[in-house]
Amino acid sequence: MSFDMRRLTRLALVAGAAMSIAACASHPKPEPAPAPAPQPPPAQTPYTPPPAPVAEQPTGPIPGSVQDFVINAGDRVYFDTDKFDIRADADPILAQQAAWLSRYPQVKVRVEGNADERGTREYNFALGSRRANSIRDYLVAHGVAAGRIETVSYGKERPVDPGTGEDAWQHNRNGHTTITDGAR
Repeated sequence: MSFDMRRLTRLALVAGAAMSIAACASHPKPEPAPAPAPQPPPAQTPYTPPPAPVAEQPTGPIPGSVQDFVINAGDRVYFDTDKFDIRADADPILAQQAAWLSRYPQVKVRVEGNADERGTREYNFALGSRRANSIRDYLVAHGVAAGRIETVSYGKERPVDPGTGEDAWQHNRNGHTTITDGAR
């Protein structure tokens, strides 16, 4: 029995050693996940040019409108004291008015003659009338049909500048062309 005991002891020692080794052994590191397979490049799409820039909307006045007339032709010219003849600085404005009115033949206008506060009411009405007719005659001479133009004199009754003195008087000695019909 001693042989069997020894054998058993040896077997127990070997088994214990094996268990000890197994208990101390570390677990193997996990294998890294395989790298994903490379993706094929995306399919080439045909070249598409960038979209055309959006055309900017005009920011100015509507062609043929009252605002267009005021901005692009001008609606007021000035006169010297006690005068009704067209001044040199008024010529380009009236030429632009005539050209604008030729472009828009449906438009009708009223030319308003004005005067400064000096002089009698009757004198200023007569002077305003002569100023309005001078502008009317200029426009007619430059191709605008006379039937499209009416005139009126406000004399000193409708001042642009309510002040007194040379600056105010200069502003108030004017002929004002205003659209009465046919504008957009």
